[in-house]
Amino acid sequence: MSPNWLPVAEALATMQRQIKPLQETESIALHQALDRIAAAPVTAPLDVPGYDNSAMDGYAMRAKDAAAEQPLKVVGTAFAGHPYEGELPANSCVRIMTGAQLPAAADTVVMQEQVSREGDSIRCTLEPKAGDNVRRRGSDICEGATVIAQGQRLSAVDIGLLASLGKAEVTVVRRLRVALFSNGDELVLPGEELPSASHIYDSNRFTLHAMLQRLGVEVIDLGLIADDREALEHAFQQAMRRADVLISSAGVSVGDADYTKEIMESLGKIGFWKIAMKPGKPFAFGQLEDTWFFGLPGNPVAAVVTMDQIVQPMLRRLAGEATAAPMQLQARAATTVKKKPGRLDFQRGRFEQRDGEIWAEPIGSQSSAVLTSVAQANCFLVLEQDRASVAVGETITIQPFDSLLT
Repeated sequence: MSPNWLPVAEALATMQRQIKPLQETESIALHQALDRIAAAPVTAPLDVPGYDNSAMDGYAMRAKDAAAEQPLKVVGTAFAGHPYEGELPANSCVRIMTGAQLPAAADTVVMQEQVSREGDSIRCTLEPKAGDNVRRRGSDICEGATVIAQGQRLSAVDIGLLASLGKAEVTVVRRLRVALFSNGDELVLPGEELPSASHIYDSNRFTLHAMLQRLGVEVIDLGLIADDREALEHAFQQAMRRADVLISSAGVSVGDADYTKEIMESLGKIGFWKIAMKPGKPFAFGQLEDTWFFGLPGNPVAAVVTMDQIVQPMLRRLAGEATAAPMQLQARAATTVKKKPGRLDFQRGRFEQRDGEIWAEPIGSQSSAVLTSVAQANCFLVLEQDRASVAVGETITIQPFDSLLT
């Protein structure tokens, strides 16, 4: 490993020390809250359900009355939203629908398939137990319980929980604003004709844009920027005015024009440049006043891997999201996995279960320019920095693809 390459763990720790979560919040309607980050804990102001109710259609009664093996008189009906009013006399029952409030003194519900009815009376064909088919008050959510944690990304079910508590709005962290551009004279917008064999279509910006959309951030697309100092500096200045984060694709590799580094040194400060990671060595991090900068490699796979492994957790942190480490599993190598010590390696692969064990292998070309290696994979083979090649049957760590890559 070159002494100029920063180990990935050290790079992540450096960024975590510097990047602090946004403090700006807003209250929004529930129907706008999917994938937003809760700015504060939410506690339940009431019990859910708010009363004992029936889990199914049937008859509400005292269990001891049914145990007497005598007919029970049906004295009324209870519907959801329209409870049975009054006392429940001894040796009687109430016809009850799913979700309806349990009558006072009733302690069980017998499903309608387990009774025989004659006129205005029923007999139970099976002896019930107290509590059968009854949903108790607070059995879902108890008043005072924390239902949403600070930093929680709100799912569809979370939104339903908030609605069940009568909440019409929720306080969330202000949406993160991320500016994005691709850099290179060789790049052409998809849909246009390639001017020559030395030109290629800009795929990175579309991949990164989609990944950012999955994260729920506001994307400010600055488009294609030529290898021109003035044009690049203008893009940086736009991002500084409009965004919390600037992500560039290309312009940070050896051999690229030095404009990006010059602009960073002029307008802000560089945190580090180059990390001990494969693919993704040419990666830059810095700060432009209040805007964070992530310079990604130009090779498509390297851009995807650095976005997933390095930038994603930092964006989640900045957005105030409480996150856990990505899921990693232990697997056996199904084929020889080639590797040289010196860099943390994220090889694209596939895993499957065989006879109760997980087996994994690299898939396709491992070149950082071959995007199909990601498209056809379902995991990364995570090979430690100091590790060499892996023999068949040896244990390796795999990281199944998360939602950004599926």
